[in-house]
Amino acid sequence: MTTFDNHEEPMVIIVGGGPGGLATSACLNKLCIPNLILEKEDCYSPMWKKYSYDRVHLHLAKQFCQLPYIPFPSSSPTYIPKKQFIQYLDDYVTHFNITPFYKRKVEFAKFDEFTKKWNVKVRNGNSDEMEEYFCKFLVVATGEASYPFTPDVPGLASFTGDAFHSTQYKNGEKYKGKNVLVVGCGNSGMEIALDLANNGANTSIIVRSPMHLISREMGYLGLMLLKYKVAYTVVDTIMVMLSKLMYGDVSKYYGVKRPEEGPFACKIKYGKYPVFDVGTYRKIKSGEIQVLPAMKSIRGNDVVLENGKIHQFDGIVFATGFKRTTHNWLQGDDYLLNEDGLPKPEFPQHWKGKNGLYCVGLSRRGLYGIAFDAQNIATHINSLLSK
Repeated sequence: MTTFDNHEEPMVIIVGGGPGGLATSACLNKLCIPNLILEKEDCYSPMWKKYSYDRVHLHLAKQFCQLPYIPFPSSSPTYIPKKQFIQYLDDYVTHFNITPFYKRKVEFAKFDEFTKKWNVKVRNGNSDEMEEYFCKFLVVATGEASYPFTPDVPGLASFTGDAFHSTQYKNGEKYKGKNVLVVGCGNSGMEIALDLANNGANTSIIVRSPMHLISREMGYLGLMLLKYKVAYTVVDTIMVMLSKLMYGDVSKYYGVKRPEEGPFACKIKYGKYPVFDVGTYRKIKSGEIQVLPAMKSIRGNDVVLENGKIHQFDGIVFATGFKRTTHNWLQGDDYLLNEDGLPKPEFPQHWKGKNGLYCVGLSRRGLYGIAFDAQNIATHINSLLSK
């Protein structure tokens, strides 16, 4: 096991090199607090650099998505495309001289009551050796989207076409004229279905859960109202009213109703984002994208649905979300994070645990929440070190 001498010990270890980890490191660097990012992949922000589809844009306006201290250029579009966001992250890392350790998978972290430090054990993906680190403060920055989740559908192994998680999808060019099923009706699923249809695929999408459908402009209005302290219950009422005016009865096309609670309530309470419509609704309404009920099983190229009907597909894209595995390696924390890796304390105190433990980017508030968390964490650590 490789260990590090005291003079090499970082004051803060940040687990995860996504936007949350980068923002926290930047805020600490600005205060001259030594820190180290441990990232399990071979690059920072791998969800954007390696596991996002080509046409993805930030769904929220750029002023709600910028990281601390560096705004987006005024010349950039309101809704930032993937390529520009990655360039923004590259510039951010360079500006703040952020240098993560890559291919470092944390397998154990526990606070030592005797030394008053966190003991962190890490698997080096290059050498397969275990490395041991010690630090005064530990930040969980593994994000809401940690490990892709694919449901265990009976017969999936027998499927003879392409079947993969949405993190492996880039574009629909090679599926022109083919029958493709998208499983999942969140923002990724809806936009991937749109991309497939635009590329000439015969596209179907499985919709099971109630959802709120809003436009980007509605989302912008909602966030502006929240920014000016309008109660989210009032904002939700406005969002639902506008959605009904624009989209009508969505159950006619999606087969599901709107949730009883409003879009911001669903986001805050359950982490369920509203669907930002970027053209999918029109294609579903016209019949270019077919909506199907839940999947029951798979037999070869046949997909058996819960209503008993059978459809044949050449490809299946599972836009079925992610799981977090923090509980597998974080030991002794019974205060900050639950079994699902999300904060137990209510917003806005969700980011601060005990014994120097923090979390960033887990408040279900996207990049806007990341900036809030990162600045709070750095300020709090600095106050403790200044005593």
